Parts: sequence; structure tokens; C-alpha cells
Amino acid sequence: MIDKKILLELVQTRMPYGKYKGSILCDIPEFYLAWYHQKGFPAGRLGMLLSTLYEIKLNGLEYLLREIRKM
Repeated sequence: MIDKKILLELVQTRMPYGKYKGSILCDIPEFYLAWYHQKGFPAGRLGMLLSTLYEIKLNGLEYLLREIRKM
């Protein structure tokens, strides 16, 4: 079970740097997350969020984020 607070962060937090700086995390494309997965996610909370988002997108669970985003 995924913590609802983490899902909320994925639809509210913006990427602080890089190619997708300023984008809401859940809008970052899967190929970019796959690149991070291969390279290594950053340390700390951001890395955990990106890693979680990668798993969500990889497993076709994006509908979870769409539902939260509607709120």
C-alpha cells in the first residue's frame, strides 16, 4: 500500500533542477525516470519520490495520480 502523503507530494512537488525543472513530478516522462533509474536516483526525499514515481509509471498505476490530481 502506498502512503497517500507520498502520492500527494507527487502531484504537488515541482522538479527543482535538470531538464524538467519546474515540472510537477507526476508530469515527468517515464523515459527520464528510467534514465534516473539506470544512473541512480538523487539522495534524500526527492530521490525517494522519483523512485516511487518510476515504479508507479512502470507498473501502469498512473490512474492513482490522476484521481488525486482531480481533488
